[in-house]
Amino acid sequence: MKKIENFHLITQEIADQTSIQLTKKFLSAGGKWVQLRMKNTPEETILETALEIKKLCEKCNASLIINDNPEIAKKVNADGVHLGKNDISPSEARKILGGNFIIGGTANTISDIKYLVDEGVDYIGLGPFRFTTTKKNLSPVLGIEGYTNIISEMKKNNITLPVVAIGGIEMEDISVLMKTGINGIAVSSLIAKNESPENITEKIINELK
Repeated sequence: MKKIENFHLITQEIADQTSIQLTKKFLSAGGKWVQLRMKNTPEETILETALEIKKLCEKCNASLIINDNPEIAKKVNADGVHLGKNDISPSEARKILGGNFIIGGTANTISDIKYLVDEGVDYIGLGPFRFTTTKKNLSPVLGIEGYTNIISEMKKNNITLPVVAIGGIEMEDISVLMKTGINGIAVSSLIAKNESPENITEKIINELK
């Protein structure tokens, strides 16, 4: 199983840029972790896209995580799957995938995290940091205080799973967020909607160093 990177790209399809095009730019700038997220898309299209992105990730020794769908993760032999709060449970996904796949889960509270620990996830996507239009039915926004409190609760409970912050993160938020004790960040619009996805990717990598 690959290590959990500290910088995750979550793809999005926008008017003039597909997930494949975005992934190419991200990987060319040194990115190492791609979560393929294609909502309201036929499974066949997701599968085709995932196979293309898998090839790109293999060339760059990067990890491919499939959002929501363990079956597709298994078919394309991705590195893992990321499950939202309304998806199949991580333990069910583990039955489908076996022990060699990474399973991430979305959390908004310490009780979400305790549930995910019991379910055997490998990392936590904790958020949202702030309001974001990328996700429908958004959980309550955490802000810096929310992350600080939850990381503190995790320490009290001896929970050491990697935590990746997600949800509306901007460049200027990264250093402050990292000081809360999280392990990394996941971004989507920050890269996808930037004039130069390559430049912003390089900047984020340097910021996280």
